[in-house]
Amino acid sequence: LFAVPPLFRLIQKESGTDWREMYKVFNMGHRMELYVRPDIAPRIIDINRSFNIDAQIIGHIEEGPRSLIIHSDLGIFKY
Repeated sequence: LFAVPPLFRLIQKESGTDWREMYKVFNMGHRMELYVRPDIAPRIIDINRSFNIDAQIIGHIEEGPRSLIIHSDLGIFKY
């Protein structure tokens, strides 16, 4: 994931909201997510970088029960 911007750290600190809820409610600095086939992701990243826009692969989809697991420097959160 991208680093959590200072604004979200301030919101968490002042509100006392736990990080699991913060990831559920806020975008935590992720401006846009695209869900694409893995083989085209590198080209999309290159296009973004050509416009000086940070881009990276932040996850993947697996077969199985529907769930979301976020691994961040603030913890692992399961939804």
